[in-house]
Amino acid sequence: MNVIVTGASRGIGFEVVQQFLNAGDTVFGLTRNLQPLTTIAHPNLKLHATDLSSQASMDEAVAFIKKEAAHIDYIIHNAGSLVNKPFEKISYSELEKVYKVNVFAPYYLTQQLIPLLGKTQKSHVVTISSMGGFQGSAKFAGLSAYSSSKSAVVGLTECLAEEFKEKNVSVNCLAIGAVQTEMLAEAFPGYQAPLSPKQMAEYVFEFTTKGHRYYNGKILPVSSSTP
Repeated sequence: MNVIVTGASRGIGFEVVQQFLNAGDTVFGLTRNLQPLTTIAHPNLKLHATDLSSQASMDEAVAFIKKEAAHIDYIIHNAGSLVNKPFEKISYSELEKVYKVNVFAPYYLTQQLIPLLGKTQKSHVVTISSMGGFQGSAKFAGLSAYSSSKSAVVGLTECLAEEFKEKNVSVNCLAIGAVQTEMLAEAFPGYQAPLSPKQMAEYVFEFTTKGHRYYNGKILPVSSSTP
């Protein structure tokens, strides 16, 4: 299988990469900082330094993937950007960056990779959202940009599932709860999450490889706590 993982250099993304490599799959790791991934010496790991806030950088990544792979089986949109500030103090540039990484990148990368999806079997596009973007969940001050962007990819998931239903592609979204990552520490300093990145990565791996047999266009909460 050929797998794309964004935000592959830390947290859940880093662990997801290793899950797929251990399964014998070929993984395209897209991230700005490749250094942590160089510690994984595996012939099936293909790295590309990618700034998901830049269309030009994403175009380079897409060209790289199309050169290396005739088909893509799974895309995991895991990368995320967060700003933790009161609503009235978030600048336009900060808001723009959060939306570019969290919303525009999954939209654009999926759009550009459509020709490689569903060619050999049903492909699965999985976007990692957050309980903060799940309708009716608890919301927290300071996270208006992040949580609203995660709500946007919830809607995007439902739209793409409808558009791709004749293309042998399933699209689903995991709204995850608290996991002990660097991003959680930015949002909730001092909070101790019930799950490690490796534990959540195990679930993401299982869902990505099997969930498209049962789900399409679904937003699934994966949380045992609040936040």
